[in-house]
Amino acid sequence: MADLSLMLLVFLLSSLVAYLLISKVPVKLHTPLMSMTNGISAVTILGALLLFSAETGPAEKVLGSVALVMTAFNVFGGFVITDRMVKMFKKKE
Repeated sequence: MADLSLMLLVFLLSSLVAYLLISKVPVKLHTPLMSMTNGISAVTILGALLLFSAETGPAEKVLGSVALVMTAFNVFGGFVITDRMVKMFKKKE
């Protein structure tokens, strides 16, 4: 029960942090959907890392690995798209 409580606490706190960070992003740089997706992916990465810290079976390790790779790919893609969008708004010399 303590593990579930800890995981729920981490989920709630990381969701709050993600929401606060996303709300500070200017609308010109991100669509709300892309920002929220990256925030959710960050929460999923934290959950996968918590899964690796606990003693689990091979099935849980495989699921955690898949979740970690997929969400890391999503977050990396979000940064690439953000970089491209920022370059669009820079003044050309």
